[in-house]
Amino acid sequence: MNSRNWVRLFLSTLLIGAVSTVIVAFIVRWDQHTAEFANGEYLQVLSVIFWYIGIGLIFSIISQMGFFAYLTVHRFGLGIFKSLWSAVQVVLIVFVLFDLVYFRYIAFANDGDSLLPYLAFPIFLLFYGLLVAYVKKAQTNHHAFIPALFFMVVVTTVEWFPVLRENEPSWLLLMLFPLLACNSYQLLVLHKLNQAKGKAATAK
Repeated sequence: MNSRNWVRLFLSTLLIGAVSTVIVAFIVRWDQHTAEFANGEYLQVLSVIFWYIGIGLIFSIISQMGFFAYLTVHRFGLGIFKSLWSAVQVVLIVFVLFDLVYFRYIAFANDGDSLLPYLAFPIFLLFYGLLVAYVKKAQTNHHAFIPALFFMVVVTTVEWFPVLRENEPSWLLLMLFPLLACNSYQLLVLHKLNQAKGKAATAK
């Protein structure tokens, strides 16, 4: 990827992170801001929006760091495990999903609490990851399915870890959806940028 495409990807992902965070924040925390809208405190609302934009930019940068880290890990994985790399990724996906249930339950559940609520996030993450991986496979080739699923499940979970430790519901949602938006975008647009670069090089 050349510098122009990298800058384009960086800035567009920043925008997606900022916009998605503002939208999710007002949905998740609407009860905290209804009074401001009702009382016409629009300067206060504007300051809150800018605050959420700042948080969204941070989420976007975390997402981009995770994305480029995974590209590096993926190359190392192919070099070390070769044809077994896909199997290794599947094992890691299962391990991370299990940890999302088991360790969160051990850390935060009270005596007698059901395990079922702790299945919600892993199940959602898996189904969303499968959807994005299917789209990636359809746009490229079948070899992209497992790496895409690994990125959407494992890397997103690693990026999400700071709020997973706190287990505060609104922050869990506030960080998860912008991360998914940024990660999905980067994953699905990367091959298009590379194709555009290849066409430009051919034209020259």
